[in-house]
Amino acid sequence: MKLRISHETEYVYSDAVSVSHHLAHVVPRNSNTQNCVSRELTISPEPAIRRERVDSFGNRCVYFSIQEPHSRLVVLSKSLVEVMPSERTLPFSGQPWEIVKERLATDHRPDILSAYGFVFASPYAIPAVGLYEYARTSFAAGRPILEAVADLTKRIYQDFKYDPTSTTVSTPVSEVLRLRRGVCQDFAHLQIACLRLMGIATRYVSGYLVTKPPLGQPRLVGADASHAWVSVFVPEFGWVDFDPTNNVVPGEEHVQVAIGRDFGDVTPVRGVILGGGHHRVNVAVDVAPAV
Repeated sequence: MKLRISHETEYVYSDAVSVSHHLAHVVPRNSNTQNCVSRELTISPEPAIRRERVDSFGNRCVYFSIQEPHSRLVVLSKSLVEVMPSERTLPFSGQPWEIVKERLATDHRPDILSAYGFVFASPYAIPAVGLYEYARTSFAAGRPILEAVADLTKRIYQDFKYDPTSTTVSTPVSEVLRLRRGVCQDFAHLQIACLRLMGIATRYVSGYLVTKPPLGQPRLVGADASHAWVSVFVPEFGWVDFDPTNNVVPGEEHVQVAIGRDFGDVTPVRGVILGGGHHRVNVAVDVAPAV
């Protein structure tokens, strides 16, 4: 499946910004399941400095600096991505989770050592009181790792209500657990914190999801949103994605943009500004099959 993606982020400032420095993660990754066929990143005002690199997680990121007064910043990313169906059969009857936990802590194989860095807490995925007990329900002794993760994914989907008015970017996992509601970012951080408490290496994945309008209603261009889910590591198999917001294993309708420990590593656009006063942010995302 080929998808055309448009992601526009607009900052509007009450006072002029004299100088700003930014880092953007808005260009989709290449992997064994997707290929970014074309991409275009437009920044207005035009930056005085612009550099692109691949970060330590393998993400495409762009640094840019605007060195002229401005009261509005627009970052528009357009891309064409081909998502291939996975040919792998997931080993739901594979290794018990305790064995995976033990191997992550003791096996010095390069891929396992690399994954081990995702076992530890990170700023947006800090363990909360009661979280271990919530997670432990899915991890019976000897249960295969992917079966346990799938069960936890299903429980989060059933126990937590999607409510975009209930949380903000800075809402901690402890509050999400108390409220039993949030958005995809919250559910991803909650599941990451749960799995890391069980000793499982888990990554945060930012990206997009093809959304469909309600039956009989037109598709609204720009009404989509960025999405987030998780990825767990299984020795001898690799990383496997799970989407707790929708209780699915991501497939052709999910597009990866960036991976990291949590949202802080993959923020679409972040930066430091001089001036600006108050500001508001407007985001418009559109994901549609390429015709």
